[in-house]
Amino acid sequence: MNYYDYETKLGKITFIEEEGMIIKLLFNEYTDIKIVRKETKTIKRAYIELVEYLNGKRKNFTIPLNPKGTPFQKKVWKELLKIPYGEVISYQELAKRVGNIKAQRAVGGANNKNPIPIFIPCHRVINKNNKLGGYALGLDIKKYLLELEELKTD
Repeated sequence: MNYYDYETKLGKITFIEEEGMIIKLLFNEYTDIKIVRKETKTIKRAYIELVEYLNGKRKNFTIPLNPKGTPFQKKVWKELLKIPYGEVISYQELAKRVGNIKAQRAVGGANNKNPIPIFIPCHRVINKNNKLGGYALGLDIKKYLLELEELKTD
């Protein structure tokens, strides 16, 4: 495993890579990781793709991802990857897509535990009344990302 951090428009972001795949992003967190600090090709490419996205020049990520989580969380994250750039869905719709319409709180919890935000676009899930709802990185960042994708938020 390797990690490397960069300053971005959103603050310091640390990319963690394992076997050529991004497994986690850390935002503005102190990194006391007992792994090697090394800028690998995968990490550098992920950073470049993120900068392109934040500059409005990229709509889809191509970097390989391998988020760590429970089977349910991985199912939710897989569905998040299907939400196109510039579109949002509700927590209720996401629950429906994972096969349990009553699991809205559970999909919200899985969103909150998403280890690779932005690349796995949990910011594209909002409340059914068009309100932002929660976001692990804070509502200001969620609003910023949605506006970047030219979505109007309440």
